[in-house]
Amino acid sequence: MTDELRRGRAPLALSFLVQGVTFALLVTRIPAIQDRYGISDGLLPVFLAAVPILAGVGSVGTEWLVKRVRPSRVLRWSQPVVLLALLGVGAGDALWQVAVALGAFGLAVGALDAAMNMLGVSLQRAYGRSIMLGFHAAYSLGGIAGASIAWAGAHWDLSLFVSYLPAVVVLLPAALVGSRWYVDADAGAAVGDAGERKGGPVVFKLLLPLCLVMTFAYIGDSTVSNWSAKYLQDVLGSSEEVSTVPYNVYMVMTLLGRGLGDLGVRRFGAVAVVRVGSVVAALGFAVVAAAPGAWTGILGFTVLGLGLCVIVPQTFAAAGRLFPGASDAAVARLNVFNYVGFLIGSPLVGALGDAWNYRGAMLVPMVLVLVTLLYARSFAPGADRYGDGHERPRTVDVGRGSNGL
Repeated sequence: MTDELRRGRAPLALSFLVQGVTFALLVTRIPAIQDRYGISDGLLPVFLAAVPILAGVGSVGTEWLVKRVRPSRVLRWSQPVVLLALLGVGAGDALWQVAVALGAFGLAVGALDAAMNMLGVSLQRAYGRSIMLGFHAAYSLGGIAGASIAWAGAHWDLSLFVSYLPAVVVLLPAALVGSRWYVDADAGAAVGDAGERKGGPVVFKLLLPLCLVMTFAYIGDSTVSNWSAKYLQDVLGSSEEVSTVPYNVYMVMTLLGRGLGDLGVRRFGAVAVVRVGSVVAALGFAVVAAAPGAWTGILGFTVLGLGLCVIVPQTFAAAGRLFPGASDAAVARLNVFNYVGFLIGSPLVGALGDAWNYRGAMLVPMVLVLVTLLYARSFAPGADRYGDGHERPRTVDVGRGSNGL
C-alpha cells in the first residue's frame, strides 16, 4: 500500500460528505423553493423530474469525458459547480433563474456522482479490500448534517440564500483543497490528460442485473424520503413533529450500516452482505406496512435503513469487478439507474397509495428489494478478484498499470 493511496482515501471521503450535505440542503427545502419562486403544484413535478433526468445525461456524458481526462479532474470541477448551483437556487427570484440553477445542478451532480464512484471503485481495487461502504457512510453523514442545517434554516425562518451561503462558503474551499489529493488509482491506464483510457467494452447484458438492483434500491430509498412523513401522519396517525422522525432515523441507520458494512464484506463477502441487506430491508418494509401505530412504523423505517444502505455501494463495487478493464464506463452507466429509481419510486408509491392504499403501496418496494436476491450472484467476484470470503493480499493490486481497475 502506497502513501499516495492512503492520502487519496480521505479527500474522496470528504467529497462524498460534501455531496451528502449539498443534496440534503436541496431536497429538504423543496417546499421553501416552491414558495420562493411561486412554482405551482402542477409544475413542481416537472422541476423535480428534470433534475434526475439531467443528472442521467451528466452521468452518460461523464462516461465519454473520462476517456479523455481522468475522473479526478471531472470530480474536481463538478463539485464546485454543484455547490454554486445550489447557491443559485437560493439567490434567484424569477422562475427562469431557478430553472437554470436546477438544470446546472442536475447536469453537474450526474458528473459528480459518476466520478466519485469511479474513484471509489478504483481505490477499492487498489486497496484489495472493501472500502466502498465507508465512502457512502461519509455521504450519509453529510446528509444528516445537511438536513440539520436545513432544519435550522426553516426553524429560524431564514431565506434560502442565507441558509445555503454558510455551507457553500465552508464546503467549496474544503472541496477544492481536498481535490489536490484525489488519486486515480489506475493512473497508468491514461496517457497524460488527453490519452484514451484502455479497456474492453461494457456488455450491457452482463451489467443489466446490477442496473435492476440499483433501480430497486433507489425506489426503496425514494419511498422513504418522499413518503415516510406522509405515511406516519395520514396512515398511522402521528403528529407532524413525530412524522419527521422516520427519515432521520433512516439516515442514521444508513450511516451505521455503511460504517460497519466494509467489515462485513471483508469477513463474509459481498454476496452474503447483499443478501442479508435485502432481507432486512424487506423486513423493514413489511413492518411499516403492518404497523399498528407510529412508533412501530418508525421501527420499520429504522430496520429498512440498516438493510437497504449496503446495496448501492456494493452494486458500484460489483460493476468495477465485472468489468475491470472498463470500470469507469460501467460505473457511469450504472449510475444512470440511480436516477431511474428516483424517477419511478415516488410516483409509483403515490399512484398506488391513491388508487389502492398506502399500506399496500409499501409492499411493492418490499417485493422489488427481495428480487435483489435473484441477482445476488452478480456480486460474486471472479477467480482473480477480491472481496468474497478471502481477501487477496493488498499488494497484488498496487501498480497493476493499465489493468489497475
